[in-house]
Amino acid sequence: MAAPYRELIQNIRLAFPQPTSDRIHDSYLVHSFMNALNQVDALKMHLPMLGAVVEPNYEAARHAGLPSDMSSVEEVTSELVGYLRGMTVVGHPRTQQNVICPPTIPSVIGVLLAALHNPNLGWDEHSRLFALAEVEAAGITAGLVGYDQEQAAGLFTFGGTGTSLYGIRIGLEKACPGSLRRGLSEEAVLFVADTGHYCAYSIAGWIGMGSDQVVSIPTTPENEIDLRLLEEAARKALKEGKKIAAFIATMGSTDAFGVDDLRAIVALRDALVEEFDLPYRPHVHADAVIGWAWSVFNDYDFEKNELGFRPRTLRALAGACRQIRHLPLADSVGVDFHKTGFTPYISSLILVKDYKDLRLLKRDRELMPYLYHFGEYKPGMYTLETSRSGAGPMAALANYQLLGVQGIRALIGHLVEMAQLLREHLEGHEGAIVLNRDNFGPVTLFRVYPPGKEVLTTFTNRRKEFTDPACRDAMLAYNDYNRKVSAYVHKEAMAGRGVLLSLTDCYRHTTYGEPVVAMKSYIMSPFVDEESVEIIVEKVLEAREQLRKEAAADKNQKMLHWFA
Repeated sequence: MAAPYRELIQNIRLAFPQPTSDRIHDSYLVHSFMNALNQVDALKMHLPMLGAVVEPNYEAARHAGLPSDMSSVEEVTSELVGYLRGMTVVGHPRTQQNVICPPTIPSVIGVLLAALHNPNLGWDEHSRLFALAEVEAAGITAGLVGYDQEQAAGLFTFGGTGTSLYGIRIGLEKACPGSLRRGLSEEAVLFVADTGHYCAYSIAGWIGMGSDQVVSIPTTPENEIDLRLLEEAARKALKEGKKIAAFIATMGSTDAFGVDDLRAIVALRDALVEEFDLPYRPHVHADAVIGWAWSVFNDYDFEKNELGFRPRTLRALAGACRQIRHLPLADSVGVDFHKTGFTPYISSLILVKDYKDLRLLKRDRELMPYLYHFGEYKPGMYTLETSRSGAGPMAALANYQLLGVQGIRALIGHLVEMAQLLREHLEGHEGAIVLNRDNFGPVTLFRVYPPGKEVLTTFTNRRKEFTDPACRDAMLAYNDYNRKVSAYVHKEAMAGRGVLLSLTDCYRHTTYGEPVVAMKSYIMSPFVDEESVEIIVEKVLEAREQLRKEAAADKNQKMLHWFA
């Protein structure tokens, strides 16, 4: 008589893809995927979310237990699909919340194939041609941004933070040689714009530099790093005997698509090396996780304009490209395909201009006696991660092959064109202002003022509000007003009558130190059209009128200060 566990094993085997060809079970595998997709499809509706929003019970989740008995593939599938209830549909034309893209079908298939066969990119012995896909995707990206493909190298990592982590850690090893082994014995600093990603602080803390060593440089009204202040801060640090771990150039900020002057930052770095006779070259990392995709326009003939973009869109694309085309000047570049590459999470690539930089992170072979005996691709010898999925490069490669240069141009151009249309509609109403007019990406930050306060949108008064300390109380009041408008627009969107937008509590600071609250439309779906744009303005104007009525009826006078 067979042991009871053998019967369980027989059932368990059916829940796995079969290791050898089995047409009947393969059909069951496909059917299982279709079953899940059909259940997800049943959740779709006219709203930009899957089914009704469910309030999560985190207290119950903390006390969840492991079932004692087995379940079936079908039962588990239904349970898993249930976790999608209330999930925002990022590809819906009425979802404009953040820099989250809808993935293409081939990119999802790339992730699926990697999930089915589970390669580990740490070593080609365990990944075979998935490793080739990583090298190929990195090579294509290197050529796209302008690196010498013979010298450049890249690897996929755990997100945009991971790409910056690699860049900064390489820079720290250049500035403080041997710190990877012995630890940090010298004070090193890191420079980033105040609109740059906050991950710089996380990274500095986690690698032992200390988050206090991040020097945040104020930005200009165009949301790019102030080069004069950067030079002053860098000189001060060097005169104090500190090492420079890295300059981070933000090439497309999350909030406003601000793009730093990378060429000027590199020129500053080179001048400081010569002036201070530095024994190392401070590392310049381009945080281009959003802006990298604009590289497809590096050789686009804007005069000929074969894709037929509108003049305002063409101006925006050309304006961004003027800065993005300098990416090959950086020592390393961070790329997120899951942002402007239309792949699922996570697909992030760190590119280095010179593959020798990766050797600075290499560990001793003796530390890994059970690995790397065969093959020729062994990135696990210098990566932070021991295990790396093949999903990222497969998804990236899928979209490169699907879209090509022209397809990426069309997608990016469409997103920018819709953003420009939104700006035109907003600027056509005197109660709203676009805050990032000089930033040319798919994100639009705008601010709304109550009826009767349209004078605040004029250039002179707008500048005064941002620069005159006497306007502090008014600034704070209208911050609150914009939160109220945002709440109304969000409520309408959740009821199927509007567009899901974002709100930022600090687009930037005024010159007197107060945060500027702004509403934010981040257009990332190819399904967005002019109707999706027009409804935003419609709902914003509706919110203004609703708040006016509420203020008029407010017996406690709490809201009347907006209209005083």
